[in-house]
Amino acid sequence: MTARISRDELRTAIDAGTVTVVDALGGEYYTRQHLPGAVPLVEAEVAERAAELLPDRDAPIVTYCSNPSCPNSGRVADRLTALGYTDVRKYAEGIEDWVGAGLPTESGVLTR
Repeated sequence: MTARISRDELRTAIDAGTVTVVDALGGEYYTRQHLPGAVPLVEAEVAERAAELLPDRDAPIVTYCSNPSCPNSGRVADRLTALGYTDVRKYAEGIEDWVGAGLPTESGVLTR
């Protein structure tokens, strides 16, 4: 089971630049809004794109999804762990909680 990280812990890590955040929703959801600095990585693309997006397998990574009932973040976290990433955590509350707390998000364009 993937360790979890709280909103406050995640915000501190993002502000300090000590974590890579992974948006497990991707697509339209990513372009509309995502957590600051997040990279899009959906489950179907983990094997293909993880090394490109997350070259340091020992660096802290946090996956997130929309809300606690969304399974995507856990699935991406499990796939990353299976690929040898050593510090993968999950923001279980999701972007809905982040936005509800009035924290900043970004929008962007998906690139391949």
